[in-house]
Amino acid sequence: MRMNEQTLRQQILSSENDTIFFRNDFPQYHPESVGRILTDLTEKGELVRISSGIYVKPRMSRFGPIMPSIEHIVKAISIRDKAQILPSGETALNALGLSTQVPMSYSFLTTGSARKLAIGKRQVTLKRGVPRNFAYKTQLIALIVQALRCLGEPNVSPKELEQIQRLVIKESDRQALICDVQIMPGWMKKIIKPMIK
Repeated sequence: MRMNEQTLRQQILSSENDTIFFRNDFPQYHPESVGRILTDLTEKGELVRISSGIYVKPRMSRFGPIMPSIEHIVKAISIRDKAQILPSGETALNALGLSTQVPMSYSFLTTGSARKLAIGKRQVTLKRGVPRNFAYKTQLIALIVQALRCLGEPNVSPKELEQIQRLVIKESDRQALICDVQIMPGWMKKIIKPMIK
């Protein structure tokens, strides 16, 4: 084995658990060498291929490898692409505790390229989002907007409002919260504004 291949192998093996690797993460090495090493480490159980060109160094338990969360994987993709991401639809409901179902498909808005990924048995959709979705100062309000949009104004239940209010009360940056509410869609603003003391 050439020395540079051994260096790359050691670099991967010495990385922290849950590290996500992409085939194009190593431009200083020949693409064939990168592919060969990633494949070899996958066959030996050191890495797990989670999607086309995407690998992870998993945490191990006595039952086998423990995969990182979908959110962790999508965040790694967004960092690679220098893009922002935001859970949307059912994924936003789940993130806020408004849904307890474990989804088989996940959806995110992104400032990067739109794409669909198969990660294990789960489907991930990255949809190009308009800038106003990323204009909020707090992640909480950005998520609430997506969750309420998914539910629709007539379908927001008292139980869901109680959970949203609990989250709003816990938000520490009150000034950012007040600013964010001002730029929410009108019907959402009417719901959230009274929750801010």
